[in-house]
Amino acid sequence: MRGAGYCERLSEAFWAEPLNAVSNAAFLLAALAALLLLRRNGRRDWPVESLTALVGLIGFGSFLFHTMPQRWTLLADVVPIQLFALCYFGLALNRFLGLSPVMAAIGALLFLGACFGLASGLAPLLPAGMRGSAGYAGFLIGLAGVALAAKLRGDVATGKRIAIGGLVFAASLSFRSLDSVLCGAVPFGLHWGWHLLNGLLLYLLLRAAILAPRA
Repeated sequence: MRGAGYCERLSEAFWAEPLNAVSNAAFLLAALAALLLLRRNGRRDWPVESLTALVGLIGFGSFLFHTMPQRWTLLADVVPIQLFALCYFGLALNRFLGLSPVMAAIGALLFLGACFGLASGLAPLLPAGMRGSAGYAGFLIGLAGVALAAKLRGDVATGKRIAIGGLVFAASLSFRSLDSVLCGAVPFGLHWGWHLLNGLLLYLLLRAAILAPRA
């Protein structure tokens, strides 16, 4: 997997992507901030606690991939991200929109399938260097849909928090998509911005779940 498709990596050395590697600290900081907020909230919340642990795993997995780009580290990078998206969307359907746990789980699985379908249709239409971002387009649409649905249900605060997260994700997706496109102008690439902004995004999503009204 030489190069791994990122502008910053020019060799197979461990520290060939220093910015991409170190910027994964944003995920660990997001997990720590969420844990502190959970503690201040004063009650156990095992779904959010589990998602917070996943955010920590995202940071470690992404660090491994950006220092040792191999197939197993790619899985360590991608699997926690997909699990977080699946589980968070299920939590959102249950906690923000009032669906039963069973219906929320079914909805989350349908959502993930729709994301894969959208990615397969969108990727061929994009320049080669941007096709890797196609898989995340569905997540952006999902955030917009949850924000709107929460607002329509009368939970304006949660809708606003998710909408802000969606704006952050749109910016982070732009950094990821333009990494190879602007490689000539920015030799060290832009993928580090994807990490920093996604760390902020995941904290905002966890915060929305912690602060959302609950029965």
